[in-house]
Order: sequence, then structure tokens, then C-alpha cells
Amino acid sequence: MDRSYPRSRKLASVVAVAAAAALTLAGCSSSSGGKESEEGGANASAGKADTPRMTVALVTHQSPGDTFWDIVRKGAEAAAAKDNIKLIYSADPNAGSQANLVQNAIDQKVDGIAITLAKPDALRDVVKKAKAQNIPVVGLNSGVSEWQKLGLTEFFGQDETVAGEALGKRLNESGAKKAVCVIQEQGNIGLTQRCDGVKKTFEGSLETLNVNGTDMPSVKSTITAKLKTDSDMDYVVALGAPFALTSVQSVSEAGSKAKVATFDLNKDLTKSISKGDIEFAVDQQPYLQGYLAIDSLWLYKNNGNYMGGGEAPVLTGPAFVDKTNVETIDKFAAKGTR
Repeated sequence: MDRSYPRSRKLASVVAVAAAAALTLAGCSSSSGGKESEEGGANASAGKADTPRMTVALVTHQSPGDTFWDIVRKGAEAAAAKDNIKLIYSADPNAGSQANLVQNAIDQKVDGIAITLAKPDALRDVVKKAKAQNIPVVGLNSGVSEWQKLGLTEFFGQDETVAGEALGKRLNESGAKKAVCVIQEQGNIGLTQRCDGVKKTFEGSLETLNVNGTDMPSVKSTITAKLKTDSDMDYVVALGAPFALTSVQSVSEAGSKAKVATFDLNKDLTKSISKGDIEFAVDQQPYLQGYLAIDSLWLYKNNGNYMGGGEAPVLTGPAFVDKTNVETIDKFAAKGTR
């Protein structure tokens, strides 16, 4: 699949989000004149859907301690509360174990499933089983190049290759000549695409460095050793907020002059941008990914909607956060929603 997405496709994604938001707002109005809930209408009172109770499973590849997924989950929970949905959250970074969690959701006869596709091949068979049981499955965060191949209904996230390309261009603007891209989980297709995207547009030299993301002391020592060995490295590109913050420590311990850039945010990272410890971050809006994934299953169940028409993903990024706009973002990050 061409991951560049023509302008018409991007526009379709934006229109889809706007249309879905309009429908949701209409459903929250007591004067909307919609059909009764038992007829599949979207009536609601006091801002909460009055449709029959649904059960939806959100199954991700979250690693223990990765705060990024707390933000995804908060968005999902907000949509679930509004839509009268019982949300079942589960996660495992091991692809086989994640597939087992999806099977558990199928066995519970849920009304919909939202999944991440960090390692899509491992989930191919279980997605087929869900479809055989007429359970709609949507994707979020990881797998923008694979969701249609697996037969998912919709996808919410950023094109990681495009995001990487944007970061590579930003490195060029900063005058960087040599950078290292730190991958915290080998085999994760989204992380690989990020580094590949950076390499595609960065005019300097880019190396990749694999670290064990489940062992942060090891992450720090590995990056520190790399910076000590290669003193002319002028940028560390991290692929997640916790690893960016650790990279700052590595730069200090190595006595390096390298700067740090990253993908993704949390409240500690926005403060580091404000202080100048981190130059910038690429924000894919994880809260929005979780929210839209769950809300889309409600819309599909109650009104037969497909965001993106089932053809294009709904893009939630990339957007840059740096000193020029971090003050605005920081107040939301402090609440754990950015």
C-alpha cells in the first residue's frame, strides 16, 4: 500500500472525523428527533448516549510502565463513558500473547474490538476469527500500512513513515549532520517505519540503535556508550517520551553535545521541552486515537458509519511540539491527556 496518501484521501479522513463529530453532537441533543434507541437511533440525554449498553475490548501492545498508553486509555474511557460502553482494556507487548487477549475478547462475545498492529502477522488469524463472529474490528496507533490487508473496518493514527520524514526534514533545518535513531522494541513495524522515514529525508548520516525498552537502566547505558564512542553525534532521536527523557540523562553522562528529539509526549517531556533539554517532539495525539477508535465502534453499531469510508485512515498526526507552542500543550499534558 502507498503510505503517502494522496491529498484527496487525507481530506476524506478529515471530513470523516468532522461528520462523525457532527453525528455525535446530534445524538446528544434531546431535540434531534432521532429514532428510539431500540431502533438503532443515537438519542442521548445530558451528553450521554441512551443507546443499548455495548461491550468493547481495547487490546494494545503496551509494555509495563509505558505512560503513552495511559493517554490512549484515557481517550478510550472518555468515549466509552459518553457512549454507554463497557470498556475492557488489556495489553501485552508479546504479539502472541496480544493475540490471545483478542481471542479472550471474542470468547466474551464483545460488540467490538479495537487493536494495535505493532506486529500485524501475529494478529491476522485472530482478526479473521472476530470477523467470522461478526465482531467489527478497528485499528489504532500501529499498522497504518496493514489494517486494510487484515480486513479491519477503520484505522486511527499517524502514518509513521510520513512522521519520520517530517522529523528528518526538521533535523535538516536544525543543521544536524549525524544522528542516532533509538529503537526500543525490535520487530515493531511502527518504530521501524519511523526510523526509515527519518533516513529518507535526513541529509546527514543516520544510524539505528536497538535497546531493550523494558530495562531502562540498560537503555541509558547503551545510549551513553554510543555517545561516548561517537563524539560527533549531534542528535539522538528517541521513539517515545520515556526514552527521550532517559536520552537526556545519557547525553549528560557521556559529556556529549548531542541534542534530543523524540516522538510522543507526556507531562514530564513537555516540561523538558520548556526547559530546553529536549528540542521538539512529534505528537500523534494518543488520546484522540483511543477516543476515536471506541467512538467509531459505537457509530458503526448505531448508525453504520465508517470513518474514512473504509478506504482511508483517519490521521491524528504528525504535529510538532516545541518551545513555540509547548505552553499551550503543557496544561493538557499535566492532566494526562496529551
